[in-house]
Amino acid sequence: MTEPVIDLRALLVEREEFEGAMVNKLREGLAQGPNQVRALKDINDTLTKRLAVSAGPQQKKLHLKLGVVHFFLGHTTLAVDHLKQSEGPLAAFFLGRALALRGDHDEALKAFEKAEKTGFAAQSVQLQRAGVLRALGDTQQAKAILHKYKDMAAHNAEYHYQDGALAEAEGDTPRAAGCYERAVQLDPSHAQALFRLAFLNDLAGNDDAAIDYYEKCLKHPPVGKGVLQNLGVLYEDNERYDKAAECYRRLAKTDPTDEYARLFTKDVEAAMNQYYNADEEQMNAINAMVLNTPITDFELSVRSRNCLKRMNIRTLGDLTRVTEAQLLASKNFGDTSLDEIKEIMGVKGLRIGQSLEQGQQYEMRYRPQQNLSPEEQATLSKPVSDLNLSVRARKCMNRLGINTLGELCQRTSDELLEAKNFGVTSLKEVQEKLVQYGLKLRGD
Repeated sequence: MTEPVIDLRALLVEREEFEGAMVNKLREGLAQGPNQVRALKDINDTLTKRLAVSAGPQQKKLHLKLGVVHFFLGHTTLAVDHLKQSEGPLAAFFLGRALALRGDHDEALKAFEKAEKTGFAAQSVQLQRAGVLRALGDTQQAKAILHKYKDMAAHNAEYHYQDGALAEAEGDTPRAAGCYERAVQLDPSHAQALFRLAFLNDLAGNDDAAIDYYEKCLKHPPVGKGVLQNLGVLYEDNERYDKAAECYRRLAKTDPTDEYARLFTKDVEAAMNQYYNADEEQMNAINAMVLNTPITDFELSVRSRNCLKRMNIRTLGDLTRVTEAQLLASKNFGDTSLDEIKEIMGVKGLRIGQSLEQGQQYEMRYRPQQNLSPEEQATLSKPVSDLNLSVRARKCMNRLGINTLGELCQRTSDELLEAKNFGVTSLKEVQEKLVQYGLKLRGD
């Protein structure tokens, strides 16, 4: 039996008061589908017009309603603006939540303190405070709050979410996932727990599970930018380009100033129109495997092996990007060594210098780590995860086996652009992040 559609207009427009108990009704209504979100946008317009001609206490009530409406529509800044002009425990509580989402943690703590002092449920306020304290790095205080309210564990989804977030912050991913799952069991509409489960599955490569959790997030506003961006990337990886484009367009509409959303949309639309030849793709993959074959896989003479090592030639692909003259110019590398190399290249259907015909001039693949200060060496040894890349760029690093900043700097822009779903937008992101460390890609 289909549940009756909740009348959001009756809830927010026809009633003068708006109380805490009505928030759950609003959440339930928004979970009934996109038509309800559109209805909420119309309600926002109505309330805005009323606010323009109101005054006194009525004005404060409308600011409260508009603040809550904008919160669930994902308009955090507008929510903060309206809630600051309202009063009462509900306004203070949602102001704290909106400020926390915006990253204004100190102000959020003040708002939550006011909410509790004016009568909002202490347990709910304290669980939100635990999240803010964790974000500020004060895990001990956050733990103390959870310990104080541990009796809530049997029935409170927010308790399990905050407990899971603490576990994740401490690196205990399995326990975190268990807490998030319990939170979703108690409250299937808990958007934050759904998002963390989606993200953890995304990191683990469980694309189907991650997509399922992200899609559930879409049904429970407010929908964060991270949901749309990460889901869009997963859709791309699974060649569901129409769905990916829909996510990016929605992201761009939510925040018109988001340059990456606009560029991601262009990238995926280009992919939708791109010709794909499965046989050609398979052949390219085979060729790439051959070109990446290490020289050490072959039984070369000591002289040949040492000469190639000095020239930083590590793969068969490197040999396609040098000339015979360059090899012969190397110390102790003569015709015998050249013939030896040509023989193993011929077995693989390759020849020395063939890539030069396509304009691929050989460059040093591995930068010599000479004359580097300890600080520079430490920077190059940093894990690429320190760049805090977007999901799309991070997956490219995984596909290419790039683990450190030094390994990333050894790649050219063209090499990165050859990776699946890695476009100009992601390249720009990587370049900007490297600049923060005083680094750049090879050839830049």
